Amino acid sequence: MGQERSERKRGRLKADPFERFKDLQENHCWQYEVRLRNTEQDLSELGKDLAWAESLRTSDFDFDYVDKSDREQCDEVRDFIIRHEFLGCLPNRPTHRFTARLRETGTLAGVIVMATPNAFSHLLGKENKNIIKLVSRGASISWAPKNMGSWLVSRACKWMVQNTEFRCFEAYSDPLAKELGTIYQALNWTYLGQTSGTNKVYRDPDNKERGWFSDRDFRKKSKYKRYAESLGISPEEWKSYMGKYTPKWDMMPPGLKDKIKAEEKKFRDRCESRVVPAKHKYCYILGRNKKETKHLKSLFVKYNPSKVNLPYPKERGKIGRAHV
Repeated sequence: MGQERSERKRGRLKADPFERFKDLQENHCWQYEVRLRNTEQDLSELGKDLAWAESLRTSDFDFDYVDKSDREQCDEVRDFIIRHEFLGCLPNRPTHRFTARLRETGTLAGVIVMATPNAFSHLLGKENKNIIKLVSRGASISWAPKNMGSWLVSRACKWMVQNTEFRCFEAYSDPLAKELGTIYQALNWTYLGQTSGTNKVYRDPDNKERGWFSDRDFRKKSKYKRYAESLGISPEEWKSYMGKYTPKWDMMPPGLKDKIKAEEKKFRDRCESRVVPAKHKYCYILGRNKKETKHLKSLFVKYNPSKVNLPYPKERGKIGRAHV
């Protein structure tokens, strides 16, 4: 895993999944292609064969939550995502990490990473926007049972309900990566349609190796710092204007916000761009007891009458914006 990260830094591995998988002709998703490509090496490292792998069941694995203070395990999760998840990177704001380890050896075999949603939805009404969590990344090692992903997602969501305030979980599937959301369909999640995500992705002409990114990237803390520096504002001064995630616009001198936004537009206009298909979106609602679950589901029906009982997508790779 460390070697792969080093190769990426040296430019031997294309970090951009759109470049790595653009010529894939097989009718399976990019994530499954990663599994196929890693199988031989993964089994070799463990000293096992396919017959052994086919005998495995989820009961052979231990599920666990990884606290953010455990830097060693957090780094292990990050490296696992780099190697086994098709995007090959963590989300912007990861908050909770979960693992599956082979009981026999302690080998890490699967991970789930949850994150703060990029935009807070009102699936359960504005008053409940803070009980929604995004299932942002997930991956299993190539020799893990095929149902490892659904097993991990299910356990992670139940852990969150029992140990945190979160009750609604969202997830996306990207048709560009030939995804349908098979795991979420297997778990009977609610399908919300194919209307989510950005319409365009961008690429910095001066840093093409970094790959394509969404328009949210223009509003990252690191980018705001870059805009400020281009205006001659010192890092120390800019720090006083920056909140946890977004700038404190009302604390800035008159006109500074407009200058920052002008720098943002200048960078955006300089970037390459291309249109991308909308993503499939799913959600799962679970309370700590039947009464709470029933109440939350009634709120979903109240606020989302057009999204009740939408049929699951079945055509892999289909693009467009359905169920608007």
